[in-house]
Amino acid sequence: MRVRDQRNRRRGVLAAGMLAAALVLTSACTGGKGGDNAPGWQGGADQPAAKASVSISEPAADAKNVPAATAITFAAEQSEETTVELTDAKGEPVEGELTADGSWLPSKALTYGESYTATVTATGDDGRPVSATSSFTVMKQPSKQVRITSYLGDDQTVGVAMPLIVKFGRAIPEQHRAELERRMTVTSTPVQEGVWHWVSATEVRYRPKEFWQAGSKVSYRVQAGGLPLGDGWYGRADLTVDIKIGPKLVMTVDNSTKRMVVTRDGETIKTIPVSLGKKSTPSSSGTMVVMEKLRKTVFDTYDELGPEDGYRTKIDYAQRLTYGGEFIHAAPWSEGQQGTTNVSHGCVNVSMANGAWLFENTRVGDPIVVKGTERKLQLGNGWTDWNVSWDEYVKGSALPYEQPATDDAADPDATAVP
Repeated sequence: MRVRDQRNRRRGVLAAGMLAAALVLTSACTGGKGGDNAPGWQGGADQPAAKASVSISEPAADAKNVPAATAITFAAEQSEETTVELTDAKGEPVEGELTADGSWLPSKALTYGESYTATVTATGDDGRPVSATSSFTVMKQPSKQVRITSYLGDDQTVGVAMPLIVKFGRAIPEQHRAELERRMTVTSTPVQEGVWHWVSATEVRYRPKEFWQAGSKVSYRVQAGGLPLGDGWYGRADLTVDIKIGPKLVMTVDNSTKRMVVTRDGETIKTIPVSLGKKSTPSSSGTMVVMEKLRKTVFDTYDELGPEDGYRTKIDYAQRLTYGGEFIHAAPWSEGQQGTTNVSHGCVNVSMANGAWLFENTRVGDPIVVKGTERKLQLGNGWTDWNVSWDEYVKGSALPYEQPATDDAADPDATAVP
């Protein structure tokens, strides 16, 4: 695999071609090797050392018990073009790519107990290649493996506020989070700025700086199969998820008007009367995200509120907004107060007809912004990622954040390196 800019490659080829032409002309004028004006090595002496140099630091030659998630770490000096090849014991090539830190990472975890050979070849502007080789053996399959799961599944279409959520079956120690995060990549079409944010030792999320652009295609990958995660634990398997982003549908609720305004791609498509939480049980103000949709469910609060204040009620068209139990849902019993008075236990009450319309037109990941209530949304009570400033969100990453490069004058022929 070539890991240098193709412009450098073209310069190297051109230089090699000019050198070859010069040698041909010299040979014709002097009558063959050994002439007075020929280079010394053409007369039979040892050739000069190649200009480029290369070495492999990890895995070390003949290393045993190498993690299945190992990357090929190498150094290439004075190289115009560098290639990395990894083959298994049968000589079959293993696919991979260069990472942001300059190492080469296989596209999937290596096979436990198998042997591999890495070869890195560097070519300088003299056109002469030099190689380094390292053969190693992967460890046996470990008994302690951490399960890695995604909240979303392949080909799911979600709203523009949807965070990417990855969970781990065991707490990840802080000292292992940076290396794990290096193996977590997100690609989107079109390209959008974003970052991973650890909300706990077992959960990490990714959100763009602004809402996802409507119609985007997003793919995220966790290459943690075989990766050491502390105390003898290793990642169980790699994880890859491809999703799509739907239209930009935003619900905005203003307590002062008791109205919800629904926009799609910036255009108002519906205005809905609502009833929010009464003063003793106010709704939360903030930016929330639809977490799940339940066509029919039962709200049962007897355990939480006790026999005097608790209730058990059948609910239609419920859309969860918080872990604490705030929903958008149909409430035919409060239709007389919707648009004028707050009577709910904290939910956004709408009519049966409007509840059905919302349920049909919304997706998991759509945002709802509630303004002007007596209570501020508590961070962590749901997917509250959009209630944190971008600067604060970046601080939740285990890696230093680097502003994406925006070079409009980049050479279109250059090879993009992740």
